Amino acid sequence: MSIKLGPNRYGKAETHVVQVTKSGTKHQIRDLNVSVALSGDMREVHLTGDNGAVLPTDTQKNTVFAFAKQYGIASPEEFGLRLARHFVDSQPTIGHARIELEEYEWERNVVGLNSHPHSFVRSGRETRTATVHYDGSTAWVVSGLKELVVLNTTGSEFFGYIKDRYTTLRETHDRVLATEVNAQWRHSGDAEEWDKSYEIVKRAMLQAFADTHSLSLQQTLYAMGERVLETCSGIAEVKLTLPNKHHFEVDLSPFGLVNDNEVFYAADRPYGLIEGTVVREVPAAGPAWD
Repeated sequence: MSIKLGPNRYGKAETHVVQVTKSGTKHQIRDLNVSVALSGDMREVHLTGDNGAVLPTDTQKNTVFAFAKQYGIASPEEFGLRLARHFVDSQPTIGHARIELEEYEWERNVVGLNSHPHSFVRSGRETRTATVHYDGSTAWVVSGLKELVVLNTTGSEFFGYIKDRYTTLRETHDRVLATEVNAQWRHSGDAEEWDKSYEIVKRAMLQAFADTHSLSLQQTLYAMGERVLETCSGIAEVKLTLPNKHHFEVDLSPFGLVNDNEVFYAADRPYGLIEGTVVREVPAAGPAWD
């Protein structure tokens, strides 16, 4: 039985770059964590240690910083595409680049009644994400977000499920529905207005979460993905991971109190984990999800 080298990649992980745009006295911040992974003709470096085909990971890190200065950061997707095309098009031994990006949001500090032009507060909301693949001719872009915590205080039920000898959960027709939205969506092309697209997708998911009278978190997941595809024709598919952040009604009867869905114990684990993909008929995903 022969032994051979299988799929492989290498790169510089988690280069944290902050770029400040100074337009007069009013400054803008883009704060990214960038991970580069390159693949191609890397057989010799694995088998013999010959580094002739290797672009050092330190060079990759330096390129991230230099590009932030030379071109600025218009969006995570745009910056990732620029890096991916550079690495593949400039190096004959590199055939594929994957760039993963996270963006951390900063909000303007409010002093008195006014937003301060150069003082910022780190946002406690979701983290924006993007993954870009490029193979020398085609680019694939997946945008996303993670850790967006949402909650409906009513409008959610859970009943009619399978019951066996181990089932203790009571059916309910009025419960708190809370989750942490982790979503990725694949674009059909690579020329979106990325910031605008991100806000539209996020708003569509939040509206669907709020509007859907939920009989299961799975139903809510599908409604969120469906709303994105109905709203954004340039998006091919949406992948959602929704942990069920359980809120259990506390029994206050030992204290002579009636709890009418007003006081809850918020359990952090174990939790239900709901995952699903909502798709439309579009060009194949290629390596977009790799």
